[in-house]
Formats: sequence, C-alpha cells, structure tokens
Amino acid sequence: MARLLFFAGSVRKESLNKKLAKLAADMAQDAGAQVTHIDLKDFDMPLYDGDVEAQHGIPEKAKTLKQLFVEHDGFFIASPEYNSSMPPLLKNTLDWISRPHEEHEASLIAFHGKIAALGAVSPGGLGGLRGLVPLRMMLGNIGVTVVPSQVAVGSGFQAFDENEHLKDDRHAGMLKATIDELVKITNRLTD
Repeated sequence: MARLLFFAGSVRKESLNKKLAKLAADMAQDAGAQVTHIDLKDFDMPLYDGDVEAQHGIPEKAKTLKQLFVEHDGFFIASPEYNSSMPPLLKNTLDWISRPHEEHEASLIAFHGKIAALGAVSPGGLGGLRGLVPLRMMLGNIGVTVVPSQVAVGSGFQAFDENEHLKDDRHAGMLKATIDELVKITNRLTD
C-alpha cells in the first residue's frame, strides 16, 4: 500500500490549494493509499541561510518534516502560483529539508526515489499551471519522479462547492486521474 503525504504550498487559512490538497488526500485514501495530510503552518522555518545552518544547524521543524518525507513513498503538492513560479514558502521548505543533518546521511534522503504528483488552483484562467513547471523541474533535479498527469484549476474562487468538492467535472476528472496515477505508480515502484 502506497504511503503518501499531501500538503499545499500555502499556509493561508482559506487557501484554495489547501482545499485541493485535502480533496486529493481523500481521493488517494479512497484509492487504497495510506494518507497523511499536513499543513505547512505547523512547520514554520526561517528563510534558508547557510550561515544560520552553520551556526544553529537544521531547524527542528525541518528535521520533523524531513522525517515525514522519508517515511512516505511519495507526495502530492498543491502549489499556488506566485509570479509564474512556485511560492517562496514552498521553495524554502523544500530547500531546508534537502539539507543533511546526520553523519553519513544519504544525499537528498527526503526526495531521492520518491514519487510525486502536482496540482494547482488559481483565481486566474491558467489555474496555476505556470508555477508547476519550475516545481516539476526542481523536483526532478533532486531525484523525485513526478508523474506526467497534473491538475490546474482556473477561476479558483468559484471552483469549489459548499462541500469543498470541485464543481467542474473536467477538473474533478483531472484530479482523480492524477491521484490514480500517483497511487498506481507508487504501488508498482514500492512493491
């Protein structure tokens, strides 16, 4: 059974991407995956700075989050788009948990060999699609296999119903296809 971690690259209380991550986690659980859904608000970290790392080491929250990544076979990120890229919170988080903190620790232990899927919700017409490109590239460069399917939901403020499900069947189908592919590939590669 695939062990999958779900989160949004936003800490805003009413984040559209938090809604997408929660919906994706529910779909993965329905597909038979073992699911952990987290909020990056619980993993507050300073801006990455090599001098801070050298003086104080890796923040405890980064160590805790990195361990969660290590314990899971893969993950789903619902990422907002900031200026056609990923948000600084997400980049900072991934940077901190990429850093080794134990003697003889394998390089990029939180990422290498993991499977990931991506999604985005945005008020704009492209649904955050442009921000997924650099995120996909970064993850691939640090050893993550990112499944080809992804979902980008435009007109985000109107995208969810009162039960926080996607109103548009096409968007719901794209999310389901992405999650089904994540679960299927993760199960195949971790058996």
